[in-house]
Formats: sequence, structure tokens, C-alpha cells
Amino acid sequence: MTDQNASVPQLDLAVASRLKRDDAGLVAAIVQQHDTGEVLMLGWMDDEALRRTLREGRVTFWSRSRQEYWRKGDTSGHVQHVRSVALDCDGDALLVRVDQVGAACHTGARTCFEAGGDLGAVVGGAA
Repeated sequence: MTDQNASVPQLDLAVASRLKRDDAGLVAAIVQQHDTGEVLMLGWMDDEALRRTLREGRVTFWSRSRQEYWRKGDTSGHVQHVRSVALDCDGDALLVRVDQVGAACHTGARTCFEAGGDLGAVVGGAA
């Protein structure tokens, strides 16, 4: 996935050293609308996808199904403009806050979670 060519800019070592990747070298990236807090989707990033996201201001993912990088919106026009990127306390998940243009889900729904539907969990109360 990540290009090992030394002439290609790499992810900052201070950031890379904090990431806890899965066996495929990926970190979960939760994408959230910056002004409403709405959770839009989950994607996967390796070091190169994160480097591109941080440097270009547009969200780039690693597609596990296509085995290639894809920048959200390049074909659909449903662009994700980066507002901030944060790493969780364990280093195994990213929170990417964006300004979403159009649908976030490939189905055309605003969010991927809207498209999947509610599972009907029992609502808990405070202890």
C-alpha cells in the first residue's frame, strides 16, 4: 500500500509513530460533519492515505475492495473538505471532521449509517 520510494514524501514520523495499525497496516477513520457532529461514514487509511489527507485538505482512503487509494468525491462530486484530523487515545482510530458536499454514502444517502438502518437496540438509562 504505502509507497516505499524514498523520493516520495512520507507521513511525519511523529504522527506515524503514534498509529496502531491493524494487520493490513490500516487505521479506522471515522468521518464526521464538522458543524453538526453527524457521523457520516467509516473508511480506512494507511500512512499514505493519511499523509494525503493531512497535506491536501481532501479525504483520501485506502479501498480494501479495490486495493487502491481513492479520494472521496473525485468521481461522484461528493467531496469531503478536511476541517481537522484527530487521533484517539489508543492510536487505533482517526476522527476526520469535514465539510461534506453531497452524500457521504455510495448509495446516495447522506450518511452510511442512515443507509444501513437502525438495529432496534433497547435504549438504556443512566445508572
